[in-house]
Amino acid sequence: MADSPDTAPAATGHITLVGAGPGDADLLTLRAIDRLRAADVVLYDDLASGAALAHVRDDAEQIAVGKRSGQHAPKQAEVSRLMVAYAAMGQRVVRLKSGDPAIFARADEEITAARAAGIPVEIVPGVTTATAAAALVGSALTKRLVARRVQFVTAHEVTGGLPDDLDLAALADAAATTCVFMGKATFPALAEKLFARGLSPETPAVVVENLGVAAPGVIVGTVATVAIRLRDAPPPGPCMILYGAALADATVPSERPPPDEPTAAT
Repeated sequence: MADSPDTAPAATGHITLVGAGPGDADLLTLRAIDRLRAADVVLYDDLASGAALAHVRDDAEQIAVGKRSGQHAPKQAEVSRLMVAYAAMGQRVVRLKSGDPAIFARADEEITAARAAGIPVEIVPGVTTATAAAALVGSALTKRLVARRVQFVTAHEVTGGLPDDLDLAALADAAATTCVFMGKATFPALAEKLFARGLSPETPAVVVENLGVAAPGVIVGTVATVAIRLRDAPPPGPCMILYGAALADATVPSERPPPDEPTAAT
């Protein structure tokens, strides 16, 4: 019996960078699910496993290549090499990443490797952890007359410390909403630099830990209180940090009344 279009190997291999979103099964896009079902090989990050992998065929190869602070993981060059090698054999390769693959996920290096090898490459965007964190605490990232700008920044450089080339003047602007990726260990030091640049310690701030799990940890406070908490009692899981005037109405989900249950159409 001939293979179906969903299971037959591609005549020419290709690579798809797929954003898994924050981890919630119902925040995967339809396109992400389609590419996962069609994949012959899935190279997945630690934070992108779980619900997304449920859509991978049983006969597809699944390879963990995740990178998490403090844990051993394949080097980026090896991940890119694997990705290209499988595609060169005619395989449909999915590189599965948490959040959105275009935001602090080293997609540029993988795209460059694919193009250098003459392998077609596609990007499937995902819900970024920044917007998912804001949604969890019931806030918008922008607010008319309050916050007209959103900025994404990583507070983690290759050696694990705070990057020394940050635009501190921009990051000290409370009229922008700043989304700090990979900043759990370095945010206390960053906060001190921002206070020296004029950011008020009372600027609203939020930390969401283990976004996408059934019960994520949420801290709502100010830049000062969040920095102290992350210094003295940091949560064990990966964290997204948001701060800025737009977050003044942020709340812990358990402190909000539950939404009305949807009613069936009649």
